[in-house]
Amino acid sequence: MESVTSVDRVEYAPFYETYVCRVPPGNIVEILTEQVGETLSLVGSVPPDREQYRYEPAKWSVREVVGHMIDTERVFAFRALAFARGDSASLPGMNQDDYAAASNAASRPLPELAAEFAAVRAATVALFRSFSREAWSRVGLASGCSFTVRSVSFIIAGHELHHRRGLERNYMTGPNLQGPGGRAP
Repeated sequence: MESVTSVDRVEYAPFYETYVCRVPPGNIVEILTEQVGETLSLVGSVPPDREQYRYEPAKWSVREVVGHMIDTERVFAFRALAFARGDSASLPGMNQDDYAAASNAASRPLPELAAEFAAVRAATVALFRSFSREAWSRVGLASGCSFTVRSVSFIIAGHELHHRRGLERNYMTGPNLQGPGGRAP
């Protein structure tokens, strides 16, 4: 397995900097492997009566946030696979709101969604572990932008961290809901 520890800003569209800048230093495959446990711990601390909580009426519920994380990781993992295999097709974008509306996540129990997220992450990690040195630097096109395989791994990690922070900040506070360890984040 190739050890990938950094990505350059020219390897992805500027929009994704908000995710990439969240990723701590280190081997990206190990980061992806380790961070999922923290997210699953956070999600596991949500009481069943708060799974459908929305901090504002138009915002996603906790279930829908996790469903979005699952869908987005699958889309980006497919992009990484296509780019690593040298696929020259321009891949379509993903309208996150359309995906969320069609996902059925709102009607699924949070533990089921958490188990699916863990399975998706395990598959993502296995995929990235399989890439050769050459594959990591291959470039593909999605949403009209160029990405390296390497950048996609950082986007996936940063996207999870972005939503974990959003869950902590917007969903895991209040008199009846505390963060991991019984404390408000």
